[in-house]
Formats: sequence, C-alpha cells, structure tokens
Amino acid sequence: MAGRLFAVVGPSGAGKDTILAAAKAARPDLHVVRRVITRPESAGGEPFEGVTPQEFAARKASGGFALDWEAHGLRYGIPVTIERAIAEGRHVLFNGSRAMLGRAWEVFPSLSVIHVTASVPVLADRLAARGRESREDIARRLARASYDIPYGLPIRVVENNGALQDAVAAFLAALQPERV
Repeated sequence: MAGRLFAVVGPSGAGKDTILAAAKAARPDLHVVRRVITRPESAGGEPFEGVTPQEFAARKASGGFALDWEAHGLRYGIPVTIERAIAEGRHVLFNGSRAMLGRAWEVFPSLSVIHVTASVPVLADRLAARGRESREDIARRLARASYDIPYGLPIRVVENNGALQDAVAAFLAALQPERV
C-alpha cells in the first residue's frame, strides 16, 4: 500500500518545524523531508541542506527534486527520494509554502495539506524571540499570514496557540484519514 504525502504549511512563527520534530519523535515511522535551500546551514532554523544557487540549479536540471519553488528570495527543493518513501507505504511530510501548493497538487494529486497556524500576537512574539528579523520584516511576515490556500485542496488546520503537546496531538490526528 502506498503512503501518503502531506504538505505542512503556515505562517512564519506558527511552529511548523517544532511540530514536525515532535511528531517524528512520537511517530518514528513518519518520513519528514529534509529540504534543500539556497542558504547556508549556519543560518539556523529547521534542519535543512544548504546549497549554493549553482548547486541547486544543477540538482534541479538533473531531476533531483520532486518539487521546487522560490520564496523570500531563496530556492527550496524537495528531493525526489520522497517518491520511494511514499511507494514504501510511509507517510511523508514536508514543510512547504502555500504559494507552491497548486503545483504540488498537480504533481501529487493525492496530496493532503496541514495548515499550522497561531494567533497574530503569538506569531509576533515567536518571530521577535528568534531575533533574526527587524520589526518591519516581522510586520511583512504577519501581513502574509492570512492569505488563502488554493481552492480544492484537502486541508486540515492545526492551531498552535497553547501547549505544544496539544498542537502535536491535533497534528497527529490530522494525519489520519477522514471518516465518512
């Protein structure tokens, strides 16, 4: 039986990477994708593979990505190895961008989306605590926090305003097939 593919999306500061890591700890059978990004790994944040723009372009040209997109001046890639993990029957989860979901759905018609979100005050506090962005950058991120997800995709929403264990429980529940 083939596995399922989940795009995990949401505004900056919603806790996507924190929830993904906690879900993986609770469910080691999950395959959480390590994205390829055109920024140095020393920039911190999520676990990712940092590459130069030239390396990214070469990998894309050789068919190394199942999905790729540009956001915030960076290139992001999901390695083609996800196809093998899906074929092995694993649930595959990747941190995506809402803007690339239409293309992802074209490539993977069975894609499911988990939208992790939080209230604006919680997002603002989390972004400020990172210490990586100016007040103006944070304001721009918060302004983007509410834009719509492409119509037609199956979406489940996970609110991450309170205790992490509550958000992780809701996230793990969102991985289950809907009951009709």
